[in-house]
Amino acid sequence: MVNPLTQLSLAELRRRTSVKWRQYADDVLPLWVAEMDVPLAAPVAEALHDAVARGDTGYAFGTAYAEALGDFAARRWGWSDLPVDRVTVVPDVMLGIVEVLRLLTGPGDAVVFCSPVYPPFYAFVSHADRRVVEVPLGADRRMDLSALDEAFRRARAGGRRAVFLLCNPHNPTGVVHRRDELDAVADLAGRHGVRVVSDEIHAPLVLPGARFTPYLTVPGAEDAFAVLSASKAWNLAGLKSALVVAGRRAVADLRRMPEEVGHGPSHLGVIAHTVAFRDGGDWLDRLLDGLDENRELLGTLLARHAPTIRYRRPEGTYLAWLDCTGLGVDSGSVGDEPGVVTDIAGPAALFLDRARVALSSGHVFGTGGAGFVRLNFATSPEILTEAVTRMGRAVTEHHATTS
Repeated sequence: MVNPLTQLSLAELRRRTSVKWRQYADDVLPLWVAEMDVPLAAPVAEALHDAVARGDTGYAFGTAYAEALGDFAARRWGWSDLPVDRVTVVPDVMLGIVEVLRLLTGPGDAVVFCSPVYPPFYAFVSHADRRVVEVPLGADRRMDLSALDEAFRRARAGGRRAVFLLCNPHNPTGVVHRRDELDAVADLAGRHGVRVVSDEIHAPLVLPGARFTPYLTVPGAEDAFAVLSASKAWNLAGLKSALVVAGRRAVADLRRMPEEVGHGPSHLGVIAHTVAFRDGGDWLDRLLDGLDENRELLGTLLARHAPTIRYRRPEGTYLAWLDCTGLGVDSGSVGDEPGVVTDIAGPAALFLDRARVALSSGHVFGTGGAGFVRLNFATSPEILTEAVTRMGRAVTEHHATTS
């Protein structure tokens, strides 16, 4: 049973033309954007080859994608109540979220989320003419329920509509929300009249020791929405397709979604995501084992080469949220706007300049992100080892020049 993370050499990866491998010069090891250094799962590759050989490149049709997600959710998460008549296909997760926000809110209404968080939350919400309300995570990197209570109250002031955009599991911290936490969110949302939209793109990537709870399985979440895809777990970002799932009391809202939204997904994307959920379980299990090994390796490497960087093992995703505030690096931003993912500042700039390792700069993740970096450990152990070794040397040089 081969670990997918060990199948491609650095030379093979550098032949790729996606943003991860083209944004920076060839001497940079890219551990930033959420792409994995893996080959396609064999069932997905075969399905795509077969479709191309048939010339089957028209418009997507049918409910096979929703059915595959339903079967996967029942097997993996015990989520058995996922009928296809509460599911619709959208171009990708973020565009699906924006379309749901348009169903539930109007211009100027508030969208609440917990920061630091996935940078496009800021950009997409702002571009949709909704108002961002940040709720910083607690010191334990988990949701601060008392702060969320107050934010919901403010968001609903004057009778305005509001949505809580939940990141479940949370990107960039790798926290997998517990059922009791989600129960509390549903209770707060119900008391304040706030609708919940749960971004569950990383749901298949929960690592040993944690368990994923689909938000729509929580009592009180019947009027909520979830948005999911196979994109992150099977490395299908370039094959656009996602699913919006409505709670039982949100079906009428879902039916108001414009028909043209469903024209955006790629037919090849729908094929790939369907096969991933239906037939990609064995490949995913091997990947999860490899990611578990890499998160342990990352902790060992940081302790050896850069002990001033504080590392808390993520419970899910393949993203590590590294606290570099102890390095004494100026964490000021370049663009001063969260969500501008091309900005590099603070520790990320240090590691790019001195180690030739590209990481995501913490400040673009919003309040609480300055002084942090996000590291993508979905790569080979060899590349991960080389990257952290370089980072350690850069830290040593930085301390030598500032002491």
